Amino acid sequence: MAGFSGHWAFAFGLLGNIVSFMVFLAPIPTFYRIYKKKSSEGYQSIPYVVALFSAVLWIYYAFLKCNATLLITINSVGIFIQTFYIFFHFFYASRNAKVQSLKLLLVFIVSGIGIVSVTQAFVKPSERVIVIGWICLVFSLCVFVAPLCILRQVVRTKSVEHMPFLLSVFLTISAVMWFFYGLFLKDYNIALPNVLGFIFGVLQMVLYARYKSEDKMIEKKLPETQVQQIIVVDQNPPELINEHIIEIVKISALLSADKIPVSSEANLHDSLAVV
Repeated sequence: MAGFSGHWAFAFGLLGNIVSFMVFLAPIPTFYRIYKKKSSEGYQSIPYVVALFSAVLWIYYAFLKCNATLLITINSVGIFIQTFYIFFHFFYASRNAKVQSLKLLLVFIVSGIGIVSVTQAFVKPSERVIVIGWICLVFSLCVFVAPLCILRQVVRTKSVEHMPFLLSVFLTISAVMWFFYGLFLKDYNIALPNVLGFIFGVLQMVLYARYKSEDKMIEKKLPETQVQQIIVVDQNPPELINEHIIEIVKISALLSADKIPVSSEANLHDSLAVV
């Protein structure tokens, strides 16, 4: 039975690596949009900073736990990609966004150094993996809770412009894979956070489906409004427009006659042409 669970754990862990890699690549369209607009706009760096710190903790946990190669491989890739995203976002972010990102990075760096130092100095080796496991569990929950700021913005603005749909889909699938991986390994530090991850992933997709339709309705209404404005402008009677044109021509001719000598017919012709 243990061998059977081990095979299933490896299978789901391998699938988890593949899907998690797709999760890491999912924000690429978002960063391409940032690159084209040369601005980070409403996009925030919080999810990427939290994901980076979580990946570092999971690697530390995997080295303490042993036989957790699949955790090391995917989180090593995650550290590299999340670091790239953070620097990319920082380059195009506003000054206030840069300050917030730096503060958040500083907090996590100090926290990471503190966690490693405290567990190495004051926690017994036999209990160290349990303590780090619980810390990893908490920060995994933070990774799934971090997009709540984006969800709040979606509800407030009724627009899904700043919520990547592919990221929500792959996060949901990834949560399922890692849940079963932790379940078959009987490692609830891995399994439990992914229950919340699945719930938040489904919630994001539901919000996307709802407010995406409203975005389309707004796009359809905009051209209709412009056409109505054009029609209102063209509703003036043609006789009234002709009268205005005749009056403008008469006034221009009188002004030209007062300022320009009559003896110069060529200059008079040029002046009337300019008017």
